[in-house]
Amino acid sequence: MPTLYITRKAHFNAAHQLWNSNLSEQENLDLFGKCANPHFHGHNFELFVCVKGQPNPKTGLVMDLKDLKKIIEREVIEPLDHQNLNLDVPWLDGTMPSIENVVVAIWERIEPHLPWGAQLHKITLWETQNNFVEYYGEN
Repeated sequence: MPTLYITRKAHFNAAHQLWNSNLSEQENLDLFGKCANPHFHGHNFELFVCVKGQPNPKTGLVMDLKDLKKIIEREVIEPLDHQNLNLDVPWLDGTMPSIENVVVAIWERIEPHLPWGAQLHKITLWETQNNFVEYYGEN
């Protein structure tokens, strides 16, 4: 049986600030520029969740994309959409909410909920039209 890769796209809007409290204000501004804005700034994030596996002989599916949609909605979109990533999301508390750190946290939220036979392969998170991160897990 071939290994296939299926992807579900989702969208959320959120604000954040990149700021290291161990640095001075000037060091933060020099390091993070506009992303250190004291009033935060927002993005229209695009999330792509790619799952791999072998199709079930009975259904022909790696996993039902409706089920993947429900997992993404419950574990990621509902907690993040229209939130401040620095202040409003308990599972990001104490984490610098860069897209690199956010994508790792999203992986950790989704992975335990996948059905048997489906594996998380890659998560891609677009922050802007020009900036995105891809994460393949620890392996």
